[in-house]
Amino acid sequence: MSQLISDLALILILAGITTIVFKRLKQPLVLGYILAGFLAGPNLAFTPTVKGHESIEVWSQIGVIFLMFSLGLEFSFKRILKGGPSPIIAACFIMTLMWGMGCGAGYLLGWTPINCIFVGGMLAMSSTTIIYKAFDDMGLMTRRFAGKVMSVLILEDILGIVVIVLLSAVAVSNRLEGSELILSMLKLGFFLLLWFVVGMWIVPTFLHRNRMFINKETLVIVSIGLCFLMVVVADSVGYSTALGAFMMGSILAETVEAERIDSAISSIKDLFGAIFFVSVGMMVSPADLVAHWLPIVVLVATILVGQAVFGTIGYLLSGSSRNDALMSGFSMTQIGEFAFIIAALGESLGVTDGFLMPVVVAVSIITTFLTPYMIKLASKICETWKETGEGARREVRKEKRKLGPLAGFVRKVLTQAVIYSVLSIAVTSLLFVSLLVMCRHIFGHWVGNAVCGVLVLLLLAPLLRPIVMKNNSSDEARRLRKDYAWGDRFINFTILIRFLFAVNVVYYVINFLSPYRWYWHVLLAVGIVLFIIRSRWIRRVSMQMESVFIENLMRRENASGPAYARQLQGRDLHIARLSLPEGSTWGGKTLAQLRIGGRNGVHVAAIVRDHHRINVPGGGSMLFPHDVLEVVGDDQSIEQFSQRMNSEVATAVQDDSSMLQLICIEVGKDSALEGVLIKDSGIRSDYHCMVVGVEDRKGNMRVAGADYQITQGNKLWVAGSHEELNKLKKVLA
Repeated sequence: MSQLISDLALILILAGITTIVFKRLKQPLVLGYILAGFLAGPNLAFTPTVKGHESIEVWSQIGVIFLMFSLGLEFSFKRILKGGPSPIIAACFIMTLMWGMGCGAGYLLGWTPINCIFVGGMLAMSSTTIIYKAFDDMGLMTRRFAGKVMSVLILEDILGIVVIVLLSAVAVSNRLEGSELILSMLKLGFFLLLWFVVGMWIVPTFLHRNRMFINKETLVIVSIGLCFLMVVVADSVGYSTALGAFMMGSILAETVEAERIDSAISSIKDLFGAIFFVSVGMMVSPADLVAHWLPIVVLVATILVGQAVFGTIGYLLSGSSRNDALMSGFSMTQIGEFAFIIAALGESLGVTDGFLMPVVVAVSIITTFLTPYMIKLASKICETWKETGEGARREVRKEKRKLGPLAGFVRKVLTQAVIYSVLSIAVTSLLFVSLLVMCRHIFGHWVGNAVCGVLVLLLLAPLLRPIVMKNNSSDEARRLRKDYAWGDRFINFTILIRFLFAVNVVYYVINFLSPYRWYWHVLLAVGIVLFIIRSRWIRRVSMQMESVFIENLMRRENASGPAYARQLQGRDLHIARLSLPEGSTWGGKTLAQLRIGGRNGVHVAAIVRDHHRINVPGGGSMLFPHDVLEVVGDDQSIEQFSQRMNSEVATAVQDDSSMLQLICIEVGKDSALEGVLIKDSGIRSDYHCMVVGVEDRKGNMRVAGADYQITQGNKLWVAGSHEELNKLKKVLA
């Protein structure tokens, strides 16, 4: 038998046992997985040990991919952007101060400067997967603060890539290169924007047009295939596989299939996620804990105190209420995947000491173990530290400052220019790498250059036109012309700048392929851009491309997303989407019968059933398992409602007395059934049993209808419950 199979059997059995125990103790399942990993690791002499660590490591990486993919499905980029600058403020504040605390802790321990810098980077970021799993296990995903925490964590993961690039540059050159940092951030932003825009234009369109051919099985294959495709793309350009999985999840999150995909892959995610957390538990070593107990204690205390204090302050500065800030800050008191990556980076570059990896693993295990208890501690603090007075109850709200016509016009123009510039650069680079070689091979060098140039410019034309002409007649532009005397001149100036940019792009293509003088290239580029601006066909194609993107971006929101949820942001009430569990006793009951508003203080704003949506349902609306309920309420009422909904589920109990049984009743000479029609016998009406067949004297079996007359010698085969059949036999006896 393969070693991998025996290893998987061991870790899954241990994980199953420990999670059952932790479930009975009402503790998060993550802790059970970590304990299972510790038991299956090489550090205990009296328990079976996993042999093929390399294979388990690969499976754990797949677990991270699925966890990040599911995270992207839950929290899309569009939702983060709607939150405004608040997550950015909190993420930058927390990461900066935690990095400083990590460096300070390393300095107090007497470590080298490079070790201090790397430890600061490890402590700067909390673990997205661990917090996500802890929230899910503790039933906190519907709480308002959970969405804010996940938004900040996503930004930390993105900034973590910049941190890794920065640390690599520091390790190689022993100095901080500002230009290297700026280039790495620009590169990251380029690829994120490119992937999101291209993905939103292609993936939702593909799923929508093939919707009738995609069942649950096909949806699993397609979605996982797209996920791993983006993982390969991200890895090929030097980014983490987790980022690629998250990006594809965020793209699919904007489609109407998001809930179906999340439901379809949930079992796969749970399996591989369990293996990941078990593999983390296998890293802990009692010997390392004893040998480096002081650094471990110091770093654990630094994380717990630093994240609890600076995390809370960061969320307060970003506009959260006091209770939400406390819950958010105390939730982030751990480190995870990026800490392991940074520690491995330092070892591979040979700039950090070997003890950092076991110390970081031990710190991660301990802080992960303490995370649920820190969340519970924050909850108790919030309960005892009641906000009193109208001033304390009033949440810090930052209204979005209404942009004037000038700021609004500039923002729209810059957004449009950046998006289409990224697409233009990507298209040009891709075609020069692939198409140019093919054209030269088929047509020869110069003719091939000409053919390639024409094709490149045809593809660039719909991308260059919006850069020059888009938003010139928008509401902001009209207000700018009307309210300011210089408004028309300013708009014309921006058109000139954008026109010169488009000319420069076309000039680059022509100059790269053509052997003529540069001034001819400039004249030709100007003429081509003027033609692009005047062409109605290019204008129509460009508008169609943009409409497809906008439609894909808004499809899920228009189809199933509650638009009114945005009006509740920053208030005590918020929207939560809860799925009615399978086996719920609410199935077949109406909202009036359940008295949801009266008992739980929430309002059911909508019921989503597959692709059918019932807005503002009445009291007579009936619920069915797997219905998605959009409820409006505060944190406490939504949590109570969620607990009630998940607790009122029918438990499968094996009861032999209720099982359907089959007996044979022989009709004797003096039987009360002789000469009676089956429908008049009372077998069905009085005893809730059914005659499924009649056997005559010769042993022939037939299906008898309700009008069949029972005769002496017949054998009636009767089906029913054990209790009802006994009653029937007693009466007939």
